[in-house]
Amino acid sequence: MSTQNHHQQPRPFSRRALLYGGAGTVAAIAGGRLLGSRLDTTASPLVRPLAAVVPPVTELHFAATDGWVSMPSGAPPNAPFWPDALAPSPFDLYVFGFRNVTGMDDATVKAQRGKAQISAPLISFDQGTDVKLTLTNLGLSQRPDLVDGHTVHWHGFQNAIPLFDGVPELSISVPIGRDFTYFYRPHEAGTYMYHCHFEDVEHVQMGMTGVVFVRPVQNQHPVGADPMGTKYAYNDGDGSTRYDREFAFMLTEIWAEAHYRDAHIQTTDWTDYAPSFWAMNGRCYPDTVAPNGNPVDPAAGRLRYQPNSSLITANEGDRVLLRLANLGYQNHSLTTDAITLTTAAKDAALLTGRDGSKHYLTGNSVEIGPGESRDVLFTAPAPGTYLLYDRNYGYLTNGGGTGYGGQMTEIRISPRGTLGPQTTPNT
Repeated sequence: MSTQNHHQQPRPFSRRALLYGGAGTVAAIAGGRLLGSRLDTTASPLVRPLAAVVPPVTELHFAATDGWVSMPSGAPPNAPFWPDALAPSPFDLYVFGFRNVTGMDDATVKAQRGKAQISAPLISFDQGTDVKLTLTNLGLSQRPDLVDGHTVHWHGFQNAIPLFDGVPELSISVPIGRDFTYFYRPHEAGTYMYHCHFEDVEHVQMGMTGVVFVRPVQNQHPVGADPMGTKYAYNDGDGSTRYDREFAFMLTEIWAEAHYRDAHIQTTDWTDYAPSFWAMNGRCYPDTVAPNGNPVDPAAGRLRYQPNSSLITANEGDRVLLRLANLGYQNHSLTTDAITLTTAAKDAALLTGRDGSKHYLTGNSVEIGPGESRDVLFTAPAPGTYLLYDRNYGYLTNGGGTGYGGQMTEIRISPRGTLGPQTTPNT
């Protein structure tokens, strides 16, 4: 889900509020209120209004809860861990997750308890836009004995204020039934990720992971002869990260035994970590190529709570951007056959020298470790279907079964001019 459905409004902060509000200003942001007003320019000849320079504010509302999702039905059973006998049809795996509940009334938000999705909503912002993200903890419907808090941590986000960083030792974990509003000011374009940092080994494995990226200001100031509307991954200065279509991927592993133990009120020894499934955006092949879903649509079927497709579609000659993030616990190496991949950025940093020279990497594989992100570009080749897959064939199975599964998706290339302009990522 993109930020197109999020509310934007002018940000009514003033320099006076920032200078004299002190901790009270921070507390007001955390509580979801914005203090201050437009400056009275008669107060001092040295102070002038900020109305023309203060950024807009994007507001989001997320809910944290638990729920059930579905792994591919062709995987061999691994009793009693998978499929889980407690799961309501057509689901088979217990998870924790986030939901985008922006714009919902209180009753509708509360009704999302027990309806977690994996991966978390895909979100994006323009560089220079301030962000308010309110997190509501709805509790765990399957585990009323647990009183776990939840947080939102932007992994890799530079210079985050500790209060809003989501690490509970320094920040605040949101108790069940309560809200907390985070404030972010994204200064740097790039691909990041977010996750819950409360009991993070468990909560990340259980599914509380998502991709977040910041679009560069260069989009409003195209370089060279590029027309308005040209899209870039970074402020590259030369148009080298120009793209026509973008697709974001959250790479994770799923250890069905740990999910079963959480659902059945048992403890897990994490040193025994042995994944059962390898996922892209919470799905395993062939589910990765199914269309995007809608988690609020009861008729959306078994992938209702895994709404983010990993199918890549483009016209021949299109420039395609892949935003890759890994919040699993294993290294992954994604590969394509007959397509050259150009890695332009690692961990939200453009690959450049001190003199600004570009040091992009080319090849047909991209390595990405736990907690890392990559921005990768390619030019769509001749029409046909190509594969993007993990080079470790052990990660291309579902539950150790036969046939292809796991971290693999398809790149479907159409003749020039077939597909219209892309309006949202992963479509």
